[in-house]
Amino acid sequence: MAQDRILIIEDEKALADILEYNLVREGYEVFTANDGVEGLEKAQAIEPDLVVLDIMLPSMDGLQICSQLRSNPFTGNIRILMLTAKAEEVDEVVGFNMGADDYVIKPYKLHPLMHRIKALLRRPLGETQQNDFVESCGIKVDRLNYVASLEGVDVVLTPTELRLLWFMMKQPERTFNRLELLEACRGEDNCSTERTIDVHMKSLRQKLAARSVLLQTVRGVGYRYVPASDFEVRE
Repeated sequence: MAQDRILIIEDEKALADILEYNLVREGYEVFTANDGVEGLEKAQAIEPDLVVLDIMLPSMDGLQICSQLRSNPFTGNIRILMLTAKAEEVDEVVGFNMGADDYVIKPYKLHPLMHRIKALLRRPLGETQQNDFVESCGIKVDRLNYVASLEGVDVVLTPTELRLLWFMMKQPERTFNRLELLEACRGEDNCSTERTIDVHMKSLRQKLAARSVLLQTVRGVGYRYVPASDFEVRE
């Protein structure tokens, strides 16, 4: 079975070396580039299965690279995981439709990052964008473009709230414990303990108004999303 090929475009050599070492140990074929121009050239030449792409790079930033890869028919379906040093940069990653499949905020922990990489590689090429959209009971969540709406009206969610809602809606009626939900939003700078999940869920319910009843608490376990085909808005 052919190895998955991963290209790391990261100008911080220490970070790139650690990530490369651990990916090689997991059996991946790994390539590296330490500036934007070199990274774009290698991505176009290698056509890797996944690119781990830092935003702040010399010569060409990660957003430009992402945009160029997406616009090229030969590289348009490559999975892209972006690394951002500031939470504010998330708006650029997802708000301007750059096409990143996922992102992690620096400083990151290695284990959650490896988990994200493995999860992306399990997705079939060309289906990443489709898998980032979910709709149910008048709620729409587009994780790729980082937008959510309720009956066609935009709902402003934090990155953690949006990720939690998307994660539960993708697997309706399944009960998730807090640890599973915590893993789903790893990388967010405001999602660090299991108990913070309760805080985010409370805020999310408030924003969903009447449809908050679709987010059910399973006492002693966690939460689940239960859709209702005949859902009526409850005042």
